[in-house]
Amino acid sequence: MNRDALLDDLRGAVGAAQVLVDGDLSAYELDWRRRWHGKALAVVRPGSTAEVARVVQRCAAHGTSVVPQGGNTGLVGGGVPDASGRQVLLSLARMNRVRAIDAANATLTVEAGCVLKALQEAAAQAGFLFPLSLAAEGSCTIGGNLATNAGGTQVLRFGNAREQCLGLEVVTAHGDVWDGLSGLRKDNTGYDLRDLMIGSEGTLGIITAATLKLQPLPAAQATAFVACGTLADCVALLQLARQRLDAALTGFEVMGRVALDLVAQQFPQLPRPLPGAAWTVLLEAADAESEAAVRGRFERLLQAALERGVAADAVLAESVAQARALWHVRESIPLAQAQAQEGPNIKHDISLPVSAIADFVAHTDAALQAAYPGSRLVNFGHLGDGNLHYNLQPAPGRDAQRFLEQEEDAVNRIVYDAVLARGGSISAEHGIGVLKLHELQQRKSPVALAMMRAIKQALDPHGTLNPNRVLPG
Repeated sequence: MNRDALLDDLRGAVGAAQVLVDGDLSAYELDWRRRWHGKALAVVRPGSTAEVARVVQRCAAHGTSVVPQGGNTGLVGGGVPDASGRQVLLSLARMNRVRAIDAANATLTVEAGCVLKALQEAAAQAGFLFPLSLAAEGSCTIGGNLATNAGGTQVLRFGNAREQCLGLEVVTAHGDVWDGLSGLRKDNTGYDLRDLMIGSEGTLGIITAATLKLQPLPAAQATAFVACGTLADCVALLQLARQRLDAALTGFEVMGRVALDLVAQQFPQLPRPLPGAAWTVLLEAADAESEAAVRGRFERLLQAALERGVAADAVLAESVAQARALWHVRESIPLAQAQAQEGPNIKHDISLPVSAIADFVAHTDAALQAAYPGSRLVNFGHLGDGNLHYNLQPAPGRDAQRFLEQEEDAVNRIVYDAVLARGGSISAEHGIGVLKLHELQQRKSPVALAMMRAIKQALDPHGTLNPNRVLPG
């Protein structure tokens, strides 16, 4: 590779001002968790799909790999360059336009660099709901959401990012543009290339735009915190909520006491409605019914839960502001964990059949406490779809960084063995990236891995796109 010749070609492709090689590039080279700090040959900021294609063509011609990046909010190291100084970081941040809203078809077409919150607001201004919702929605981008098949807080009703996407525009490893921006809900014409690209973490193609499903805005919603004595009670409450609320159930988040204690320590200004609860559920319903009808169904559900002993106490939001405050508590758990004084922790983004979750937590909590006495389990997540964020912090007084470096593999072995023994997955919504690269090779079916490698070889034979993410090489 001739570095100077490549840089000249990249400047010709997107303009000199959009090829960054000097100054502080940590916003692109350092991941959100501050675990991976790479060094890019250059940060390139294309402003159109055609420019993305030209960048990929130039990099392929020079034998240089490309790392696509959206909002750089990923948690597994998949969107930052390695430390070699030989990879081009391709930022899609400038490609942030809403291209079209088709009200009759209930779809929105948007570029990959559009921030999720801005996309939600554009949908709302047109009278629709875009229901993908994440704690990082103020900075994550829809391209990254689709590349990792993001989940979030409303999966149990609306599905992951995959279920909310109808079509894609993608730049291939050869620099060709695939225009698959279909708004069709039925298109049975061969292999589903859209689904292949979603969740591939930029290793098979670079998503540059998407056509997304829109939903009707709900007429009313109700939100509550519910205290439960055991995780099994939380699961029983979920079953009752599904029976009583049906499709109106939009959110069912579970939070362990340690997780909420951490929020209270780091953000004492936030409310703590049920401070003594072993487990707290954030429950939300939304529907096209009237406010009185939705609230009435919700109140009857809570009353039934209390009468059956599934719930010990409940606090129902009396206003939109109170509902937002409850959600803010839930969404502050990752931020509380990230506070410098707490130090890093060993994170797990796992999924299990809902019926297996209580047994998994009881078994794994005990195994980890036996191995690491005094350690703290920060357990929370999307119980409604079986996704837990099951994170371990060392005992107070133990150096958190050293604990991470020395014990992460052993902790992962305990957790992932228990997950797979119960039919679960080692990654629910964060992806594989760098963090779980070797775990995937050890734990995924050899047949599945062979199929994945064959797909990668067919679509990116020279390893141009995001190498050493998802698959080695």
